Amino acid sequence: MFATLPDLLRLFVVPVFAWAALRDVRTRRLPNNLWPPLYAFGLLLLVWETARLWPLAGIEGRLFLVQAAISLLFVAPLGYAFWYLGAFGGADAKALIALALVFPTFPTYVVGTTVYPLVVTDLGVFSLTILTNTVLIGMAYPVALGAYNLARGERSLIAPLARPVSTSSITARHGRLFEDTEGTTRNGLDLDALRMYLRWRGITLADLRARPGDLRDPASVTETFDPTDGGTHVGPATDGGEVVAESVGDVDDPWAAERFLDEIDGTAYGTDPETLREGLAVVAERDRVWVSPGLPFVVPMFLGLVASITYGDALFALLGAVGLVA
Repeated sequence: MFATLPDLLRLFVVPVFAWAALRDVRTRRLPNNLWPPLYAFGLLLLVWETARLWPLAGIEGRLFLVQAAISLLFVAPLGYAFWYLGAFGGADAKALIALALVFPTFPTYVVGTTVYPLVVTDLGVFSLTILTNTVLIGMAYPVALGAYNLARGERSLIAPLARPVSTSSITARHGRLFEDTEGTTRNGLDLDALRMYLRWRGITLADLRARPGDLRDPASVTETFDPTDGGTHVGPATDGGEVVAESVGDVDDPWAAERFLDEIDGTAYGTDPETLREGLAVVAERDRVWVSPGLPFVVPMFLGLVASITYGDALFALLGAVGLVA
């Protein structure tokens, strides 16, 4: 393989994102200390490239300056903006910022007689190519989910957005319920919030399903436990841990939903008392539920990174195929 040393070093980011994607699928959690080393690595390479092209007076130097400026001042802030608007999780935003720092310009890799990436844009901002490839891959996910459900004989209109699973399995899953007691909803109970609630009460899902009438009574909550953050990778799968309170709930608070949300630190992934009550009623009564698994954005981001390094800009190629770009 022939490439500049900075471009070769950039390939070390690929296995890091592969690990992050795998962990995000398994736990929906990424450690905060993952990102600062990537930021420092990107800044080091940026200084290296700047020194190589200094004083940025020729065409190559000025083009690099423009590309780096777009990556750092447009693509990186997009990560924060998407997070602020609720379209990204915190880890997704940090991942995009890392890519904007590490890949401001197109790398070049020569293997045999082939030069990668195969499709290079006129603008040449590689982090933007990674982002557009990521979006295209993310858009394919509902199609794949719908095809999976169809192959299993599910012909519901919500098949591209959710899949039916055994209720007893949901404490080991991520995503949110795609139904309430009235029918389909896109604002169902988050499964992390469900795990938090079960741990807070010190009960299992099997307990809840076995005696929902008793547990619906807020007076049945005589002591509560540490709810953790609801992740599948921390604490017990369903039972609580350390006792944090002992009292009797409000008789006007079914399932002690309001008390739960008042006692925990922060919020349970945007859950309100009514959403919690609806979700608990659903999982208590039904043996099969529709769950929207979601797709951690770091997963298509990793795939978009690999696609960008090998194929290049898929959107640019598509627009060229229909004659919108030359």
